[in-house]
Amino acid sequence: MQGGNAKSRSVRPAAPVNSIPAAVTAADRIVLEIRKFIAAAIFFNQQAAENVGLGLTDLQMLNLLQLHGPSTPSRLAGWTGLSSGGVTVALDRLEKAGYIRRAANPGDRRSLLITLMPAPMRRLGGMYEGIEKETRRRLALLTPPDLEAVIRFFETMHSTGADRNSLRKA
Repeated sequence: MQGGNAKSRSVRPAAPVNSIPAAVTAADRIVLEIRKFIAAAIFFNQQAAENVGLGLTDLQMLNLLQLHGPSTPSRLAGWTGLSSGGVTVALDRLEKAGYIRRAANPGDRRSLLITLMPAPMRRLGGMYEGIEKETRRRLALLTPPDLEAVIRFFETMHSTGADRNSLRKA
């Protein structure tokens, strides 16, 4: 009998669903650290959102508008993966709370341009001062080549669509 029967083969048992396999390679360690970082960031942002009476989605919409500047609802839908209806509901809440303004888009009269309102955004900024200061303190401990490696890593991850695009296949 070639290869023996199934019972005699050495098969590594699958890791239990409630545990993470040990990090063996550098890539394994990086993946685990990314998961830890994402979890911490989500919980930090959830708490920040709750502190100002927003939902996590709403706070992240504001974050995207800060990063990219005034945007159309369709661009926000593309960045977030939300449906156009989901974006509209989030924008309704943000407009009612005074964080954004909708105006006619001078570049395309068929769409709107969403802009941030400065005063409420200044209040939000204070919540992130501590974490940004600590992040900068820790980054100052790295060498310039290490900092460049970190930048390349994040740029690569973002450019490959490794963020939310991977969820669409699931």
